[in-house]
Formats: sequence, C-alpha cells, structure tokens
Amino acid sequence: MTPEVVVNLGQQALQIMLMVAAPMLLSALLTGLLVSIFQAATSINEQTLTFIPKLIVMFIVMIITGPWMLGVMTDYMTRLFSSIPELIR
Repeated sequence: MTPEVVVNLGQQALQIMLMVAAPMLLSALLTGLLVSIFQAATSINEQTLTFIPKLIVMFIVMIITGPWMLGVMTDYMTRLFSSIPELIR
C-alpha cells in the first residue's frame, strides 16, 4: 500500500464524514441562529432555551435523512471492504 493510496482513503473518509454530518450540523446551526434571534428580540436570556428546539429539529432531520446517511455509509464501507484485496497487493 503506497502513501498515495492511504491519503486517498483518508480523503474519501473525510468527504463521506462531512457529507453525512452536514444535514445535522446545518440544522443545529440554523435552529440555534433562529432561537438566538428570538432571544435577542424578546430579551429572554435563558441558556437552556436553545437545547430543546435543537434537539427536536435534529431528531426530525435524523428521521428524514437517516436512510440516506445509512445508504451513503453502507455504500462507502462496501466499496472499502471490496477494495481490500486490491490494496494489499
């Protein structure tokens, strides 16, 4: 296994990780932003107020995008495991 192959595998893993994590992270970011704007507009400074909306939105996003995330991860792992014999040579 050459260093180029190892770097390529690492790059693919990072790309898959970012692609799978993006919906969850972006939904948490947007929810936090909206709740912060609401808190600033109403002068409510409760720190725990952002937790429940983020939790609910991330749960909904996980239900919606879960099958896609599982498919992407399964496809990546299948390709990785099937390429092991070629990588050993």
